[in-house]
Amino acid sequence: MSRRRARRQKTARRLQMLKRYQRQRARNALATPGSQGFALVLDNLKAGYNVAKIFRSAEAFGAAEIHLVNVGPFDPAPAKGAFRKVPARFHATFDSAHAALSQRDFTLFALLPDGAHSLPDTALPRDAAFVFGHEEHGLSFAPGDYADIQPLRIPQAGTTQSLNVSIAASIVMYEYLRQHTASPEQ
Repeated sequence: MSRRRARRQKTARRLQMLKRYQRQRARNALATPGSQGFALVLDNLKAGYNVAKIFRSAEAFGAAEIHLVNVGPFDPAPAKGAFRKVPARFHATFDSAHAALSQRDFTLFALLPDGAHSLPDTALPRDAAFVFGHEEHGLSFAPGDYADIQPLRIPQAGTTQSLNVSIAASIVMYEYLRQHTASPEQ
């Protein structure tokens, strides 16, 4: 295959992805909150595969909403329709997302490898918002600048102090559901 043809195919795939994104984003305006009281904040995540996977898990776990901070267009196909079902709130900066959630009395938690509190040992309030940063660069803000945000960590037995962000989000959502329902299947 020639380089020119490969470039054209890549451009065509990107345009198809953008069309899917725009169509699903327009449908997202009709999305209604899930059955649970938690929200997710995706802080400067790469607009690749993980964002769509998080939407898919968020819909499965009944998320109220997802706040996207400086996240560009992403392919909604891996979300299997969840992008149009879970309300998305778009923000240019974390400060905007923080203000929106604080105004509605959400308790914010930031997931950090060295977070002071262990996820399973922390009683999660009904209105909780979980902040997930970029896998390589972390959070876009200094956690110390937001004294109300509680640092959480997911306990790990191995030496790798990093989980894929979509996996970490799923673990947090499961723990929230475990704490707030008699059985996670409800």
